[in-house]
Amino acid sequence: MGFAGAMLVAMAVDALLGWPAPLFARIGHPVTWLGRLIAAIDTAWNRAADPPWLRRVVGVAGALVVIALSVALGWIVQSVLSLGWISIMLIGILAWPLVALRSLHDHVAAVATPLQAGDIAAAREAVSRIVGRDPTALDEAGIARAAIESLAENASDGIVAPVFWGALFGLPGVLGYKAINTLDSMIGHRSERHEAFGWAAARIDDVANFIPARLTGFLFVLLAPRRSEALSCMTRDARRHRSPNAGWPEAAMAGALGVRLSGPRIYHGSATDEPWLNEGARDPLAADITEALTVYRRAMLLLAGLLAILAFA
Repeated sequence: MGFAGAMLVAMAVDALLGWPAPLFARIGHPVTWLGRLIAAIDTAWNRAADPPWLRRVVGVAGALVVIALSVALGWIVQSVLSLGWISIMLIGILAWPLVALRSLHDHVAAVATPLQAGDIAAAREAVSRIVGRDPTALDEAGIARAAIESLAENASDGIVAPVFWGALFGLPGVLGYKAINTLDSMIGHRSERHEAFGWAAARIDDVANFIPARLTGFLFVLLAPRRSEALSCMTRDARRHRSPNAGWPEAAMAGALGVRLSGPRIYHGSATDEPWLNEGARDPLAADITEALTVYRRAMLLLAGLLAILAFA
């Protein structure tokens, strides 16, 4: 229950401060530190000359090393803290950089503002910072769709999942999850280089996000302006998504807004024919990003309320 209080502190501090740019310029960010470690292992261990089975085995070892080091660091720090509310506050402050509550909101809002003003070029530039698809191929609907999908998926990956694991295990849970998620984002791709080496990273991430993704979807459903449509779309379409987890918050958001998400898109010049979520609904517009942000803020407040109940009940 104390860890729930610590995660509440982390959410509150991040909502107020985010991760200040001067601090980032001076020391970077814990995720960038993890990224350097993962990149070093990828460079040293992922050798193109090795057969695929060996690259997969080495990839499993590399993922376990990163996760184990992260969990061990969290456990060591947490073990030296005494019990009580001061300890809970300190754990929350240490977990703060790993809960991207404000950053996600601000990055998505930065897409909505120019898009509502009709500045497609600026909106494409803003959306390129949060998605991997080719922004030059996106019209208003494509930009809005990309922003809303990113908001829904990253609400799960960036906030609900670290808070969930942190509420269960404290700093080891938050740091362990963040290591898993960063591994997946860096090497968990189906590319020639990472198909084998990143196999373990992708599978572990699927397991770690199984519960948080579904929890995020239900949070969106509860706070949706179209609650029954959100629930219906999530339960019907979530499994159509290419990801075993991302479809849950994305489908819930699609139903909540009454728009269609996912569908065909272009990554690095290659078209992918993804199935639609909420097929038959209209395409999203700039105003729908604003409505999605409202659902997101309400869902995060509900999550904070649940943590408060666990912490103080």
